[in-house]
Amino acid sequence: MKAKITLLPGDGIGPEIVDATRQVLESVAQKSGHSFTFSTHLIGGIAIDETGVPLPDDTIVACRSADAVLLGAVGGPKWDDPTATVRPEQGLLGMRKALKLFANVRPVKLFRGLEAASPLRPERLRGVDLVFIRELTGGIYFGQPKGKETRNGLRTGFDTMVYDESEIRRIVELAFEVARKRSKRVTSIDKANVLQTMQVWREVATEVGKANPDVQLEHQLVDSAAMRLVTDPSSFDVIVAGNMFGDILSDEGAVLTGSLGLLPSASLGEGTLGVYEPIHGSAPDIAGRGIANPLGTILSAAMMLRHSLNLDEDAKTIEDAVQKVLDSGLRTADLGGGTNSLGTTQMAQAVMAAIEGA
Repeated sequence: MKAKITLLPGDGIGPEIVDATRQVLESVAQKSGHSFTFSTHLIGGIAIDETGVPLPDDTIVACRSADAVLLGAVGGPKWDDPTATVRPEQGLLGMRKALKLFANVRPVKLFRGLEAASPLRPERLRGVDLVFIRELTGGIYFGQPKGKETRNGLRTGFDTMVYDESEIRRIVELAFEVARKRSKRVTSIDKANVLQTMQVWREVATEVGKANPDVQLEHQLVDSAAMRLVTDPSSFDVIVAGNMFGDILSDEGAVLTGSLGLLPSASLGEGTLGVYEPIHGSAPDIAGRGIANPLGTILSAAMMLRHSLNLDEDAKTIEDAVQKVLDSGLRTADLGGGTNSLGTTQMAQAVMAAIEGA
């Protein structure tokens, strides 16, 4: 396999975790005889500082010409002015639009041996193995009109939630495809008791369910789903939701594992090109200290191998190596490593050693 991978380190700890993951990918490539070539480009706050925009044109070109994209993180206090007209997060939204990435896939699975890291009791975590499918390019984040103005002398903000049936259908159909390879259960999230947009969502989801009778479909209101994620998380298999609801619920689900540093994600479109990134933020408070947990990014690279490069065995090699490292008791600071915590590079080297010894 020869593959071109575009690296977007971004801000904060992004450069550290992306570089560590690049080394892991090179280790996998050497072991399996693949040839990966890497190119690095700007996104987010660093892109604003150097070019004036959060998503330079050459970054979009590099992403479109690649087989896959590995992203670190964007944002930080330096650019954290909500009134600014140019913000790092616009780079993410713009990239998703430019690459037509309409679905975010976030698996949430508790790694063996890390039960104590979760805020939930161990008995509530048994069997937790779920996937969030979040719509990325529609909904209230993109709907028009939106803006701020003065009405009757009062500052007023407004946003528009809008989905058409084609946007809903393709994300729900993807959820059914994912569920078909798992436990064949889909939970569709909406707020159909209040929002007209969500009534259309439920109608279309129901139609997809009738066309795919081999997969069980249930509907759940977003507020009760938020409670169920805490009280009975193992009852979920695949959760599909619109942009805002999926954004909120997937972050809640991430807390189940006890550390955001362990969770990967993929942003996918209609082709094989995808953007892969850990779900945690840029963690500016620890940036440059070499202590960030790289495992979420490394596991994102495993998703990249599986979904964009069709290298299932190599993806499993990485995932097994991560579990082997955790089984051996090695930890980063966020996983309770204490005085024996491994740094970013050390943890990546431990994963590489497990890969080479597999």
